Amino acid sequence: MTSAPVAKKVPTERTVHGHTVVDEYEWLRDKDNPEVIAYLEAQNAFTEAQTGQLAGLREKIFGEIKSRTKETDMSVPSRRGRFWYYARTQEGKQYATHCRCPIADADDWTPPDIAEDSALPGEEVLLDSNAQAEGHDFYSLGALSVSDDGNWLAYSIDVVGDERYTLRFKDLRTGDLLDEMIEDTAGGAVWSNDARHVFYQTVDAAWRPDTVWRHDMGAGTPDVKVFHEPDERFWVGMGATRSDRYLVIGVGSKITSENYVLDADDPTGEFRSVAPRVDGVEYSVEHAVIGGEDYFVIVHNEVRDGVKAENSAVDIAPVSDPGARRELIAHDPAVRIEDLDAFADYLVLSYRREALPRFAIADLRTIDGIPGRDDFREVGFDEELCSAGLAGNREWTTPRLRIGYGSFIEPSELLELDVTTGERTLLKRQPVLGGYDPADYVQSRDWAVAEDGTRIPLSVVRHKDTDVKRPAPLLLYGYGSYETSIDPSFSVSRLSMLDRGVVFVLAHVRGGGEMGRYWYEDGKELKKKNTFTDFVAAARHLVDSGVTTPKQLVAEGGSAGGLLMGAVANLAPELFNGVLAAVPFVDALNSILDPSLPLTVIEWDEWGDPLHDEKVYEYMRTYTPYENVEALPYPPILALTSLNDTRVLFTEAAKWVARLQEMSTSDNPILLKTEMSAGHGGVSGRYKQWEEVSFELAWILQQTGALATGN
Repeated sequence: MTSAPVAKKVPTERTVHGHTVVDEYEWLRDKDNPEVIAYLEAQNAFTEAQTGQLAGLREKIFGEIKSRTKETDMSVPSRRGRFWYYARTQEGKQYATHCRCPIADADDWTPPDIAEDSALPGEEVLLDSNAQAEGHDFYSLGALSVSDDGNWLAYSIDVVGDERYTLRFKDLRTGDLLDEMIEDTAGGAVWSNDARHVFYQTVDAAWRPDTVWRHDMGAGTPDVKVFHEPDERFWVGMGATRSDRYLVIGVGSKITSENYVLDADDPTGEFRSVAPRVDGVEYSVEHAVIGGEDYFVIVHNEVRDGVKAENSAVDIAPVSDPGARRELIAHDPAVRIEDLDAFADYLVLSYRREALPRFAIADLRTIDGIPGRDDFREVGFDEELCSAGLAGNREWTTPRLRIGYGSFIEPSELLELDVTTGERTLLKRQPVLGGYDPADYVQSRDWAVAEDGTRIPLSVVRHKDTDVKRPAPLLLYGYGSYETSIDPSFSVSRLSMLDRGVVFVLAHVRGGGEMGRYWYEDGKELKKKNTFTDFVAAARHLVDSGVTTPKQLVAEGGSAGGLLMGAVANLAPELFNGVLAAVPFVDALNSILDPSLPLTVIEWDEWGDPLHDEKVYEYMRTYTPYENVEALPYPPILALTSLNDTRVLFTEAAKWVARLQEMSTSDNPILLKTEMSAGHGGVSGRYKQWEEVSFELAWILQQTGALATGN
């Protein structure tokens, strides 16, 4: 197929705030229309024809990923109650098998030796996801929750990709699967301490988790609705404190939250609010025992003395009187507090400073009274760019803390920290086969300057042999929404790019969370364009400083980062030789205008409410990618989407590509690839995911010109 499919035009009018737009591709919204499916399949065929010459390279990259991956492996066992819990992967199998084995000595906190090829003593299989996925094109595991007594497993699965799960129960004493099941739940499940009651959530028509239910195991009675949130701006979550003393219902919009707690020993009781909902105030709750007294630890961004704690502060309050709060850690404009975890003997503060995640520990055994900020000791690492934080600490009384550590060039590590001595023990390093050596790669920090003078941090990763004295092929990645931080992490698949001389750069643009809450606030709602101009500034900096050229530069982003890709393609098409947009939120204005669509009302706190605010409408109309496609010489574009995605509908990419193919003044191919049986996260199964990554990498290598070297 040498030419792109031409989508028919069906004029549809949209009038908002007196402004009328004719949308000729809105008909592509109906996935039950056979013509829509035929159009998507035709686009898939066109994409395959246009990328067919890369088939051999895709196979080679897949082989590289496979050869570097230890296919038969297992996670480090994690202690919970009377058992060690872990997951196994086996060569040739798509999914993990979840297992446990009994703890031989209750006083021994050292996990059993990892035995990838053989069962541990007393090992039992909790859930084999490969068996669960058999006969399905898609499989996703939601809940996987064992009751505190170790006798029951609650798990849920989605075999469509629409994030609606079926909840099932298994008797772990007999291995029997119970007949009772609950359809159309959200992903999680939480047990009460008596192991008789399970709390779960359901979603509304807009896919918003809005209701919490209590299920009485084996009672045969209707499930009880224990909480419902009618406000469509708020998302409901369910969990428990690490101490297992309290069940917690969390209710949150993008800017406001409220938490309700219930003694986990009293599952049929009434949840009570810890602090009333105040518009613009977010807070989280954890339970701690300090000096023998029970406290709630509250991370919040309230206003104190006329100043809002934008980067958050920490209070504590007696459980018996949550309103009697006192400050534990004050707000610091230079430090973004993200969480405070409580253990029987420790408090762990997680925060970010200078665009990197960090954490500090207060040892309660050595502190008289209530700890202060100076009682927290930062745990340091030597790498300039790295990520470190708590990992897999499931027990309240753990004598040692597990830490996750990694960087762009160092495979992830699981460490155990002795808080008293500071000694760190390596439990496991991510295996990378084939003689991988981190010393063969280089990571560094660079800075671009935005239009308004703001310095934008860039993370740069390359092979040590890549010649930095001349322009190189380069992939520039960005996201920049929801205060999400893209932190240093290792990727096996990325090696296939780096080894071919491609430089990988992360642009930490405004709208993300890397530089704190202010960074996020400066890239949302009526400041959203900063996200896009920051990315363009990063690209121009890389070109102007001689790191790359427009002919060697490809941009990539997904979901809200896909909106970023669409925006920069409109702003500066001349800067890029390729734009890869995964599940792209490119028809943002039409979606945010329609409150009947999944998650739209929730999104108003992120993007603004164009339906009721004309100023927001006019602002969004100036940047949303689909609205702003013009007769421009667009670079090659590859858009990836999924038919069953409920977060960013396939419609967005389909409409965008149709308009791009119509309007582009260049001969560059505009490609659309739709997974016909997947959701927002794309295909399921690790081998299928490797195939998809190989497809993307082959296209990137082609567009950066890296293939010219014969790789």
